[in-house]
Amino acid sequence: MTADATPALVEDKQRTAAGPRVRKGSAYPRYLAGKVAGAAVSLLAVLVTSFFLFRLIPGDPVKTMTGGRQVSAEQLAAYREEFGLDLPLWRQFTDYCGKALTGDFGTSYQFRAPVVDKITEALPNTLLLTGTAFILYTALGIFLGTRSAWRHGRLGDRVNTGLALTLYSIPSFWLGLLLIIVLSVGIGPLPGMFPTGGMESGGEEGFAYVLDVAHHLVLPVVTLVAVEYGQTLLVTRSALLDEMGSDYLTTARAKGLRDDLVRRRHAVPNALLPTVTLIFINLGRTVAGVILVETVFSWPGLGGLFYQALSVPDLPLVQGLFFVFAAAVILMNTLADLVYPLLDPRVAR
Repeated sequence: MTADATPALVEDKQRTAAGPRVRKGSAYPRYLAGKVAGAAVSLLAVLVTSFFLFRLIPGDPVKTMTGGRQVSAEQLAAYREEFGLDLPLWRQFTDYCGKALTGDFGTSYQFRAPVVDKITEALPNTLLLTGTAFILYTALGIFLGTRSAWRHGRLGDRVNTGLALTLYSIPSFWLGLLLIIVLSVGIGPLPGMFPTGGMESGGEEGFAYVLDVAHHLVLPVVTLVAVEYGQTLLVTRSALLDEMGSDYLTTARAKGLRDDLVRRRHAVPNALLPTVTLIFINLGRTVAGVILVETVFSWPGLGGLFYQALSVPDLPLVQGLFFVFAAAVILMNTLADLVYPLLDPRVAR
């Protein structure tokens, strides 16, 4: 390879990572239309599934709402008529689909409030928890993944990979309970340092309220980061290992570039393509919340709300939450599919 060809090779690889130039007759519009149509079909399938799936749950929502009290048959019939449970199944389904397409998921059985209002009330709490954890475990996973790949086979790589695999295989609810026992309740000489659950202690205002919420946020965030960062680490590490044997990196080193510069400017940007997809998937999950972690720590988010609704079963609330969870993941996956060709033009060809 000639010296004149060296800069061109590195420049060409950087141009590929930066994205394609807009050209007439590009395949991207057709690719875009296909992905959007696929997302629309998936959302429609979720809408149908959410209606029939939760009607398989045993139990009578009306009897559950009465709390085991003695209620006459006339009162039970009045409740069923109020919530539309006396209608034929096909009529319930058509009413549900028609209202859902306009953003109306009905009224919650147990809260006697619109489902949309309950979701919007709990959504900020979920985003605070999962959004904080998402930022931390994504940054930690990418950083440790690149360091492990660049020092492949060394002690640090083996320790990072082994710890990530161990934590990734631990159930989040089990780790959460363990942290509550050790760091909230206290064990032996170690006193409890964090709340056992909830989002706030109550009675705090201003900056003291912010500190109180942050104090309650520590253990659930640590649980999510510990369980989730390993996936990002392993994907980043694997992708970077695949890139490390590429000719353009050898060329960059031959130009006299420092090893750290070669990693940051050339290897990592091109190795992050699979990680970008994973980031979008995890971003969709931030809206869906983490049902087990929110339940263990009594966090008042969408996951905890879903658990409460499922125990009744509160069909309108369960259906609405299920649709929101699935829609968030589908939309983020679709967005990842749309962004990916901008990072690697070969995808849309």
